Amino acid sequence: MKKTFIALTIGSLMGFAAFGQDTAKDDLKKSGQDVKKAGKATGKAAKNAGKGVAKGTKKGVHKAASATAKGADKVKDKTE
Repeated sequence: MKKTFIALTIGSLMGFAAFGQDTAKDDLKKSGQDVKKAGKATGKAAKNAGKGVAKGTKKGVHKAASATAKGADKVKDKTE
């Protein structure tokens, strides 16, 4: 009787352990979802970086244009 009870207990514990394991298909699904999330995050980061570059470029162009206009005014004043 004691051996039967031990065998049933071990068998039921093994059944619970097998139930909790993920299958290979589940692992592939999870990895695919992780890759998708990483791709979205990378896209958002690239978009934000692009906006920063555009803002910096615009600021630099306007600053250079202002300096060029200022220099042109100085040259014009000297030639008159």
